[in-house]
Amino acid sequence: MKPDLFLNRSAIYVFIIFFLFALWAFWPGYFSPLIESKEVAIKYHTHGLGMMMWCMMLISQALLIRINKNSIHRLIGKFSYLLVPYIFFSTLDLVHSLMAEVTTWRAIDLFNLALMVNATFLFVLLFALAIYHRKHPGLHARYMVSTIFPLFTPVTDRLIHHHFKPILALVPKLEGIPLVPTAGFLLADILLLCLVVWDWSANKRKDAFLTALILVMVYHITTLTLYQFDFWRSFGVWFAGLW
Repeated sequence: MKPDLFLNRSAIYVFIIFFLFALWAFWPGYFSPLIESKEVAIKYHTHGLGMMMWCMMLISQALLIRINKNSIHRLIGKFSYLLVPYIFFSTLDLVHSLMAEVTTWRAIDLFNLALMVNATFLFVLLFALAIYHRKHPGLHARYMVSTIFPLFTPVTDRLIHHHFKPILALVPKLEGIPLVPTAGFLLADILLLCLVVWDWSANKRKDAFLTALILVMVYHITTLTLYQFDFWRSFGVWFAGLW
């Protein structure tokens, strides 16, 4: 089987697995209250709706490619031009509401700000690269697969807190608080590195997945360091007071 054909046929399983892990991670704290009560704030709902729609779109688009329904794939793809801006602004609105509650900016608050803001911009950047290369199916598919990697830590954080608590003792701490996202960072980097190695060995390609790995690592490094700088604290204060 040709490497690109293998990727196109396998992508649906990657997206389904990621979506199932996301459901598992969020069910205790989000989906159950969604069914039983209205305790979850409206901004969590709007953000969560966007992310659910993104996961469902990835799965449906991969399925359409798998069954050679390319015209429907392109038609649904146009919806992403509305969905991604919705995700971008609803996420920043949620981050703002969380940061607006901060009265004394601690290092952990600045870390969390970088974690969420950087992931949001990286997600949009990887999507933009996928759209830029939409006429090159191999590149387009690889960048679309890569859009799930900025979304890892919300899933891995919750899974660790709810189901894999021994990992908390293994991650570094900031102000005595375990930096649980570092576990998600490591997993994302390992998986992307595996994709880079696979793509090179199977297809002699070192473009999309390598680019994604570099961008994801920049996201991880900046998230782990920005909290130390005064300009980031100033940005946090400015952002929290925007509206």
